[in-house]
Amino acid sequence: MMDHFHIPYALPTVLLASALLLKGPTFVRAWRDPDVRATTLLLTWATAVLVVITPVNIDRLNRLTGIPNIASPWAYSFLTAFCATGLTMIMRWREAPSPRRHRRMITVYWIYAGIVAGLWFTFLMAHVPEPRIYDLDTYYANTPWMREHTLLYLLAHLVSCLVAAAMLWKWFPAVTNPWLKTGVVFQQVGYAMGLVFDALKLTAVSARWSGNDLDYLSTHAAPPFALLEASLVAVGFIAPQAGPFLQQRHRDQRAYRRLHALWRTIRVVQPAGPRARLTPWTPLDLRLLARRQRIHDALRLLAPHYDDALYRRAHATAAAAHGESQARGIAGAVAIQAATDAYQTRATHPADGPAPQIGTDITDHIDAIASALHRPRALNAVRRGLSSTESVDTHA
Repeated sequence: MMDHFHIPYALPTVLLASALLLKGPTFVRAWRDPDVRATTLLLTWATAVLVVITPVNIDRLNRLTGIPNIASPWAYSFLTAFCATGLTMIMRWREAPSPRRHRRMITVYWIYAGIVAGLWFTFLMAHVPEPRIYDLDTYYANTPWMREHTLLYLLAHLVSCLVAAAMLWKWFPAVTNPWLKTGVVFQQVGYAMGLVFDALKLTAVSARWSGNDLDYLSTHAAPPFALLEASLVAVGFIAPQAGPFLQQRHRDQRAYRRLHALWRTIRVVQPAGPRARLTPWTPLDLRLLARRQRIHDALRLLAPHYDDALYRRAHATAAAAHGESQARGIAGAVAIQAATDAYQTRATHPADGPAPQIGTDITDHIDAIASALHRPRALNAVRRGLSSTESVDTHA
């Protein structure tokens, strides 16, 4: 039966724990950044709450410590810390740094630290000898000190959800950043789920005070809303940070793959200096930077073998069938491939006047050239057009 109850907790717990692990390297690199620290703490508290409230872990804690219901102050302390961190993060987002903001955040931390102390005090004062895995709040709803323990965490959580929702509601119209706006929406929905959780729990506990039994509201109806709140609020705080990062990573990944064909073409050019040692674990932005530098270094070394006249003819041929950007890319690809062939045979292109140089016709259109190299049919069509033109010129 316990297996049945802990299954719903697995997915959000794994998701939050995974987000926390992924956040780890960022925390190590930028632990001085208060936003990074706060996000890491928020994920830590949210993950800890879900780990502790899982029924199988509640039972495990009871057995390991020999203290019945010890999971209660632990779980509710983590939940309280989660609420405090969420409120202060919203303050960071809404307000510019100032002594007033700093004082308000410190006040929030002290208030919720006092609540955590109160949770442990009331639990230690309560007499709760019977371990309760699923219905602790309602089973001990009329027990001195445990009653206050339950009310303390529920009211603290209720107030934090109301305050956070109010701050977000007032702030939402002023938010222009799409990722931040997305995060605010997730948080608003998450805190709404928290309010539903509190309402169900308080209704069930109040029913016990009046001699009625609505325990199912606490044991079955409320927990899914707690899971949704922790997950949605955490996602809301992660989205504004992770969204731009993932968006930039996607752009870098596309650029890295797009440059592959050009990088493969110029690999025959021996670099002027030692190559950087890169591994699959090297950050993508560094690998992209190294690939771009490798291409530009190779183009500089290919300059003595570059045929600008070939580029002009290829551009004229490609422009007849393609747009200007594509024509420049195709012409550049044809010219660079010819230059690498000449480099391998050590052939140089004689030029009257200054030495051959690879100018902006190539360097300003690297991405278009890289894209053209992924379309061999278009390149071959231009080469055939150049060959037929040369044949006509020869016979003439």
